[in-house]
Amino acid sequence: MAEISEAPEGNITRKPGTSSEPHELDSDFDLKTMRRTKPGLKRLFLTLSVLFSFLLGFPFLWKSVEIYRSPLPFRDIDLLSCQLQSDPILFPFNFQAVFVGFDSNPDHLHQSIRGEINELTLPNPKCGITDNYTLSVTVESSSACLRNSNAWPSSPCLYQCGAITGVDFDRNDDEAVDELLQSVFGGCSGSGGKMKEYRVVVVVNGENPRAVVGKYRNAWLVVDGSEVEDLAARVAEVFVKVFMNGGKEEGSIRNEFMPVGADGRIVLSFNLLNADPGDWIYDWDFQIIDETLLAPMIEAFGPVANISVESQVLYHTPKASFSHWDQKLKSHVFSTKDLPFFVNSNEWHLDTSIAAGGRSKILQFVVYMPSAKECPLLLQLPDGEISKTNSFISPMWGGVIVWNPQSCLKDSENNHAARHTIPSQDLENIFEVFMGQFRQLFGLKSVNHYLGASGLWDLLPSENSFTEWELDVLSRQHTCFNLHSCATTLGSLSRLVQSLPRMIIMDEIGKQVKLSLEAAKLAQNNVSFGAYELSAASSRQARSMAEDAFYHPSIMSVSYYSFEHCFAVYSPFFLPVSMHVLLAALREMKRYRQEKAKYLAWKAKVKVA
Repeated sequence: MAEISEAPEGNITRKPGTSSEPHELDSDFDLKTMRRTKPGLKRLFLTLSVLFSFLLGFPFLWKSVEIYRSPLPFRDIDLLSCQLQSDPILFPFNFQAVFVGFDSNPDHLHQSIRGEINELTLPNPKCGITDNYTLSVTVESSSACLRNSNAWPSSPCLYQCGAITGVDFDRNDDEAVDELLQSVFGGCSGSGGKMKEYRVVVVVNGENPRAVVGKYRNAWLVVDGSEVEDLAARVAEVFVKVFMNGGKEEGSIRNEFMPVGADGRIVLSFNLLNADPGDWIYDWDFQIIDETLLAPMIEAFGPVANISVESQVLYHTPKASFSHWDQKLKSHVFSTKDLPFFVNSNEWHLDTSIAAGGRSKILQFVVYMPSAKECPLLLQLPDGEISKTNSFISPMWGGVIVWNPQSCLKDSENNHAARHTIPSQDLENIFEVFMGQFRQLFGLKSVNHYLGASGLWDLLPSENSFTEWELDVLSRQHTCFNLHSCATTLGSLSRLVQSLPRMIIMDEIGKQVKLSLEAAKLAQNNVSFGAYELSAASSRQARSMAEDAFYHPSIMSVSYYSFEHCFAVYSPFFLPVSMHVLLAALREMKRYRQEKAKYLAWKAKVKVA
């Protein structure tokens, strides 16, 4: 390559044949170690320009392969998980016991009831059953009205003496008694996010002894003068076993907890199956049932889950199990051993709409119409008795009712092609059974009584299928589950993101994680205030947001390659050229230093001479 050189200093023009001192210097000039011209910078400048252009282009290359990652609050996620693991969720409870017609010491009763409650809660503490409660006791006799020493006399929630008398419980109308107690204690019903209070009224009345739990948050015990210690045990049992735990039987499959969908939704799919339309075809007026029975239940269940309803009528849907003819019963019978094979997955196309897809919980409720050759069809229980409802449930799936039409005759050949409608009364009975199955699927009792260690309690039903204290139980249960599920999902997302540095994290994911943490914190605050409905709604939102963030479509991208993989992909394109440019630059710099050293050596010799 041509280079730019400078003229040597002291280069004097001489005539031929003139002798001078420079001739002596020429004789000592060494071409290997000296040069008379200054080395040029053109080659070095061009080589370094190419090198710098590669270096300047590297940030642009790095930016082009960069994965966008929205910052996630890893510390807040770890803090939430640690809080839920170390500190259990403690719901506060307010209990009030009122004894009418007794001459007892309220402090002694307070101590007895508190001791019984602690004995029931401390052996197996869990979410919803804790010792975080307050208790007030009021004893009203014919001459005085006393409260325990720890009670707040100015509290508006305390029982106002004289509001209840033994005469109010003479009548055998428990609905009226429940409404009376609600009017007395209605100011402390806990509406609007306030802390709930549960009351038990004990009245001396020997005419009609009974123990009843109302549809609000009241219970009453009418006795004929039992021992106070026995009454304290019964009061404590209804506080813990009924109001706290929902009257569940431990270890029963019917009390298995069933969470709602990850998005906080439940889809109730009601299906009418005509096994053989060649025998008969039945339809139903589902709209009336939806408006009269389902709508109030869905509204009451709002804090726990968002419920939607669908219905359909299917034909040619035989069952998968077999039945046998019972001559004594004059019916076809199938036993509980046949239940696992009753649902015919191949023929029962229990499809739901597109809106029911995703992560919603789908519960199937089926009315099975048997064919003429196996009608009437009855379910025989293990004890040999025939099921009164002729139905069964499948945990986490739904329930089935076998309905036999009135004209269910084996030799009937008439009206095979006619279309029928299920009578309104039969349809109402069917859906009452469905509501009982729905309660069982959520772990609540389907019978209207609770048998405890201290006796039998009657449970008043509600018009919307769920009493207020039952909804409180479900709200507490789902709050605990949703918060733990939210922490688990966010923890898994945090570990996944940190283990894959090349994972794409969109801003939407970061926003969903932050909203989930905010909702979880709000739910914890509502728990501390005893706002069960608000805590259930907030925890449901926290879990839904966490699930949305974890299953975001961008997370399922295939761009999870590591930096080593990125280097291996791009190095064949840039590494060979980059190495040549770098080596050329180093070689040129070395050459320039050598040439400059030669020039400086010649300059030094000229100065010495």
